[in-house]
Amino acid sequence: MANTTDVVSAIRELTNTKQLERGELIDLLKDGLHAALVKRYGPNVRAEIGIDEMKGSIRIVVLKTVVETIEDPGTQVSLEEARYEDPDFQPGDVLEEEVPFEQFGRTAVQAAKQRIIQRVREGERTRIREEFSGKVGELLSGEVQQIERGKIVVMLNKFREAEAIIPYRDQNHREHFHQGDTIRAVLKRIEETPKGPRLILSRADPLFVKALFKLEVPEIQQQIVEIRATAREAGSRTKIAVWSRDDGIDPVGACVGLKGSRVQAVVNELNGERIDIVPWPQRPECAARVRADGMEGGPLFQPRMAGARRGRPAVRAAATGGSIGHASGAHGNEGSLARAGGGARAGWQENAPGHSRSRARGR
Repeated sequence: MANTTDVVSAIRELTNTKQLERGELIDLLKDGLHAALVKRYGPNVRAEIGIDEMKGSIRIVVLKTVVETIEDPGTQVSLEEARYEDPDFQPGDVLEEEVPFEQFGRTAVQAAKQRIIQRVREGERTRIREEFSGKVGELLSGEVQQIERGKIVVMLNKFREAEAIIPYRDQNHREHFHQGDTIRAVLKRIEETPKGPRLILSRADPLFVKALFKLEVPEIQQQIVEIRATAREAGSRTKIAVWSRDDGIDPVGACVGLKGSRVQAVVNELNGERIDIVPWPQRPECAARVRADGMEGGPLFQPRMAGARRGRPAVRAAATGGSIGHASGAHGNEGSLARAGGGARAGWQENAPGHSRSRARGR
């Protein structure tokens, strides 16, 4: 039979592993002891529980009301029985019955442990919601824990308790991961399950590309440059339209970087996926949209009236009363070719008035 010192030591050790406050430890232990009392005396039991952590002692006193006729043995005691303890007892008085902890020690320990585990789980679920509710669209990194039924289970680096998965439909099927591999993905949404919140990650969603550019481009982090539209065929091509709040900063150039260094880092993470960067139309009468253009391979970002030419769609914009024709040329730094490391090409642009395009792709 477990004694009080063993119980306090065991509960303290369990609590330390779960990173609970000392005060919360005491409350949980009292809660567990009360649960054990409920099993023995019934749901209406009243009790005083004192725990001296320094001495390792636990004192349990059950309170029973003195009555002439007992209706609930768990909370009442007969007048006759009470007067065996003290002849001065009257109906309505409260008898304090001390209960040796050893009488139900194991039950109390198990009940307390269950309460601690339940409280820890509830706390973890709350912390997960608080931690990630505002991080949708941000990059998360971790380790591939296992791959089951097509989904990748990820153990996050900074929040290992969180359940995070990459469903089959949110994977780039040209990539292959194995258990123990390091992986990065974007937080797509938080899904509630009977076991608590589950983090749904993605490497195929356009949000992943936006998060990578935010990581590599300081102007995007500072909200000077903004990605206004994205479209993606995972593993093949991504198109983004960028806009700058500062007329002195070229949004396309900011995303490409010196000699294509910034876009090259994104291309490397995407395993050579081609990236087209176009400026968001500056004139209000020009419109752009994300649509499926009927080409083999799926949706691509294209301004209206955009055509395709051997996998290099011409950039056009539809204006009121007509369209701006396609043109190629170099103006200052526009149209220049810069090579990024790793065998990718960045910085190729085709220009119409007010429009430029940059492409980075793996060979």
